[in-house]
Order: sequence, then structure tokens, then C-alpha cells
Amino acid sequence: MLSFLPHIALPPTPALFAQLLIGLINGAFYAMLSLGLAVIFGMLNIINFTHGAQYMLGAFCAWLALNYLGIGYWPALILAPIVVAAAGMVLERLFLRHVYKLDHLYGLLLTFGLALIIEGLFRQYYGSSGQPYSIPDGLTGARNLGFMFLPNYRAWVIVASLAVCFGTWFLIERTRLGAYLRAATENPTLVQAFGINVPRMVTLTYGFGAGLAALAGVLAAPIYQVSPLMGSDIIVVVFAVVVIGGMGSIVGAVLSGFVLGLVEGLTKVFYPEASNTVIFVVMAVVLLVKPAGFFGRTA
Repeated sequence: MLSFLPHIALPPTPALFAQLLIGLINGAFYAMLSLGLAVIFGMLNIINFTHGAQYMLGAFCAWLALNYLGIGYWPALILAPIVVAAAGMVLERLFLRHVYKLDHLYGLLLTFGLALIIEGLFRQYYGSSGQPYSIPDGLTGARNLGFMFLPNYRAWVIVASLAVCFGTWFLIERTRLGAYLRAATENPTLVQAFGINVPRMVTLTYGFGAGLAALAGVLAAPIYQVSPLMGSDIIVVVFAVVVIGGMGSIVGAVLSGFVLGLVEGLTKVFYPEASNTVIFVVMAVVLLVKPAGFFGRTA
């Protein structure tokens, strides 16, 4: 009687776990990138569309350091975020601080234009094709878990992402510096009256968010090819993740990043045609039910 309903064949267990692993990897990058966006929006109240370009810059810093300076993966994990954070602080000093008191649209358009300029310069010099970046020697190979093989580097990415996300949450929510940052977003004049240099704190906060994006780029370089387009390919999805979690929410950014990565992986197993749109469908539903996102604050 129900024969007219479509039959959904269950995938073999190894294929299911493989897609879940891919979803978890994607979720790790979604979480790290949305974390940086949440930090910048929560502390600076600006929508930073340059974040995707800074993610790309981190990957390119690692690639350039390896091919031109002989600097390997592990030093690049420290060097690339510092370089991109410094460049981000220069951008904040020269451009972004002039739009803080304006409507969000001005900041979005400015950062979108900066992202297009950065991406265009790299496309001019390196083209649109990706550049390979090899997995470091200590993280090659895979482990047999019985039900699947887990590549060592992908396991490292998941662990590193969780550590970075927890460390950032702890810094902002459980330390004195984080208390100053949160107070500066609520009442910068009062905080400055206590002798705290709020403009410098804002600059450092933006640099920290840019450094998080660059760190994600270095981690992504051995998995995805290093390409000028890698930032623009992921940033729209990351913005959807941030909206679902709640703009400016650290916990919402991390949890929604990992959960939506897994949802995307499961969708590729059971309904591959919808895998590219499932996150945006979830975003639309969340905006209808809870416009501020799951962990966002209502105005």
C-alpha cells in the first residue's frame, strides 16, 4: 500500500562513517572561522567579510613560507597567524575604525570590497588553480579504528580546532582581559575612564580574529589546495553558521559549526542533492523561529 513512497537505501557503514568524518572536518573549519567572526562582531560590532580572505592569506603564508623560505608546517602554524593578524590590525587602523559608528551595512560593504581586492591580487599573481601543500611527516598515515580508517592529519585538525575554540571561549568568558573586552563593547567611555586604552584593545581584538582565520587557513592547507578562491568558497557558509548560532555568540559559533558540519555530512549520505543547500535551509528555518539565532541576544 505504501509502495509509491521512494525507497531510501541505507548506505554501508564505512561510507556513513567516512561522510561523518568529512562533516566533522568541515565543521571544525566552520567552527574556527565562525568563532573569529563572532569575536569581531561581538567586540567591534562589525560584519567582517574580509574573514574569508584572511583565511586564504593564512594558507598562502604557509605555502609561501615553505616554498620560498623553507619554513615548514609547524613554524607556519605560529608565523602565519601573526603575519595575518598584523596585516588585519593595519586594515583596522586605516579603514575599519572610520565605520564603527555607522550602520552595519557600511562595514559590510567596506570589508567585502577589501576582500575582493585581496582575492583579486592573489588571483592576478597565482591564478585560480590550487597549489598543493603536503601533510607534515609526523601526521601522515592513518589509524585503523575497526569500523573505519582515520587519517592522522584529520584527527589532528579536529583536536586542534577544539583546543582553539575552547581556549578562545575561556579567554573571553573567564579571564580579566575578556571581562575588559566585554565591558568595552557595552560602555567604552566608562572602560576608558579606568585607564584602559579602548582603541588599542579594539585593534588587538580585530587582529586576534584575523589570526584565528589565518590559523584555520594553515590547518586547511594540507587538506584543500591553497587557492585564492578558497576563502570566497567557504565564507558564505560560515556566515550562515554564525547567523544560526547567534551573531556575536562564542558558544553558538562553535556548537553550530560542528553540528552543521555533521548535518552536511549526513545529508551527503542520504540526500546528496541537498548537501550544498541544507545549511541555508536550516538558517531560513532558524530565522523564522528564532531570528536572533540559538544563542544570540535579542535587541
